[in-house]
Amino acid sequence: MSPPDANKPIKRETLRKRVSLTSFLGLIDSLESCIKKLKWYPKGTEWGDYYESSNYILEAINHKKQLVSDFLDKISPRTVWDLGANIGLFSRIASNKGIQTISLDIDPACVERNYLTAIDKGETNILPLLLDLTNPSPGIGWENEERKSFLQRGYADTALALALIHHLVISNNLPLDRIASLFKNICSSLIIEFIPKSDPNAQRLLATREDIFPNYTQEAFESEFSKLFEIHDSVNIRNSE
Repeated sequence: MSPPDANKPIKRETLRKRVSLTSFLGLIDSLESCIKKLKWYPKGTEWGDYYESSNYILEAINHKKQLVSDFLDKISPRTVWDLGANIGLFSRIASNKGIQTISLDIDPACVERNYLTAIDKGETNILPLLLDLTNPSPGIGWENEERKSFLQRGYADTALALALIHHLVISNNLPLDRIASLFKNICSSLIIEFIPKSDPNAQRLLATREDIFPNYTQEAFESEFSKLFEIHDSVNIRNSE
């Protein structure tokens, strides 16, 4: 069979042909039925079962949740971006207070579990989104201006950066001053957790590479972030490094 001729003139009779409304509706019903049958049970990704397999103990998690809740009460933000939200455990502390919350993570299994929880519970104050913070969504469309980039879609009243900074520094070789600058560009207040190199989670990252981070210390962290943010509270999480 010969391929169709792209230069062949189109007959006027062909242009007059129409698809009936019944056919259109049938196509829509078929697509909707197909989509509803699709199921994905998220598993097997790097961070999909983080809380089930991590070294966190219950007291540390509960204390961390209480601290986040207390800080949010002090700040009283209208919008929160949770950066590296995993399955949304801490995002929901904000959304359950009636705060519009964007829950962002790089792991598709985490985002899917987060989304399914939101659907199952009928949550309307939380939006799980897939995002690589080290390679955020760019502007797209004509001249990259039809849709804004992620960094242009802010400004959040408050950002959460919990158990995140060691990934940015150790896994992605990002200096503390550049991380602080990024956060300053997307939020007016920040609830951030510093993970020291002695922490088991940081040690896992260092196990497969050379430690080239002599300046990754709490003192250096506070020094760099205090240039752009005013530090109001600093609290150690119980039973953690």
